[in-house]
Amino acid sequence: MTDRNELEPIEKASIDELRALQLERLKWSLRHAYEDVPHYRRKFEAAGVHPDDLVTLADLAKFPFTTKADLRDNYPFGMFAVPMDDIVRVHASSGTTGRPTVVGYTRRDIETWSNVMARSIRAAGGRSTDKIHIAYGYGLFTGGLGAHYGGEYLGATVIPLGGGMTERQVQLINDFKPDIIMVTPSYMLAIADEFERQGLDSRACSIRVGIFGAEPWTEGMREEIEKRMGLDAVDIYGLSEVIGPGVAQECIETKDGLTVWEDHFYPEIIDPQTGTPLADGQEGELVFTSLSKEALPIVRYRTRDLTRLLPGSARTMRRMARITGRSDDMMIIRGVNVFPTQIEEMITKQPRLSPHYILEMRREGRLDTLDVIVEMRADLAGKLSVAEREAEEQLLEHHIKSYIGVSTKVHVVEPGRVERSQGKAKRVLDLRPKE
Repeated sequence: MTDRNELEPIEKASIDELRALQLERLKWSLRHAYEDVPHYRRKFEAAGVHPDDLVTLADLAKFPFTTKADLRDNYPFGMFAVPMDDIVRVHASSGTTGRPTVVGYTRRDIETWSNVMARSIRAAGGRSTDKIHIAYGYGLFTGGLGAHYGGEYLGATVIPLGGGMTERQVQLINDFKPDIIMVTPSYMLAIADEFERQGLDSRACSIRVGIFGAEPWTEGMREEIEKRMGLDAVDIYGLSEVIGPGVAQECIETKDGLTVWEDHFYPEIIDPQTGTPLADGQEGELVFTSLSKEALPIVRYRTRDLTRLLPGSARTMRRMARITGRSDDMMIIRGVNVFPTQIEEMITKQPRLSPHYILEMRREGRLDTLDVIVEMRADLAGKLSVAEREAEEQLLEHHIKSYIGVSTKVHVVEPGRVERSQGKAKRVLDLRPKE
């Protein structure tokens, strides 16, 4: 068996070699979808395209998009391209906005997923000799088991704790002394808070690398986590419809965006309004086509995530910039487009404020308003005067207005007032009356 601590040849291949492999795999994937998934056959024929129409990678733009609605309309197993006898695992989204989206895996798909996750952990600085503390949720959510299988594939020791039980998270970090933690960035802050509550020095713990994903986060959040935990914080990206976590990973030696594992997932950026493909470097909506999936081939899946593609740096493959938000998470306040990450960036620049916050949308008359509820730092509990608190509120309101262009009402509250997330953080609370 090859040494899984070493780069795979494809990570170091030339651009020409990579593009040739992508074209070969893309032809197979489109034909697999067309021949084995009735939904894709219907969509391709309605769009007047056939897999044979793909001669170059640019020809992918001729093919129709896939959306979350397509998966929901074919609930539960209508998008599968293989018989159920060949499916060894099923995952699903939470389905909070409708039917869950269901994804399936063959044995080879699990091998592929484990491989790209191991590759991601290695790119983050992980090695087979490490202990990995997994605090992503297990179950139908892909985060926990994706990280788990990737860690084992790398040859590392996996500690499968899952989400929640924050006191126990701290206890086992102290007792088991893991080298790496995999968790959402917002829950990492909750763990850091628990270290402080117990009177422990979080910077003195054994963790040297945190691999954080499942929600958008900012450079300010990275700095906060690194300062409080004394580790290197790197970003991971994925989504269940494409495979799960491990679609792209930030490399620890550069920390300059996420390397997309382009030998398995072909990325595009499109204009979210028109669907027109955009050139590398332009910001738009991220779209993925799977190149090697057997159970659930995915063709031009609209992720709703907003980013841009950049040239490779630590690897041959292209990078994607940090996700700035989701097109369906965007708030429109009095005609201004606002993303939670923009507010977070402003919050993390004020040293007296913590990154624990929630945004409340309300309606006054016919106009929408936005309240920002943010906690002061834990060491300032009960110490800020009314005047000092008001000054912090006014300063944040000023920054948001100056840099984002929207008026808000900021409320600086005592530590512990904002509910802690044990998984993906819920940043926006829509309190507007239902139409």
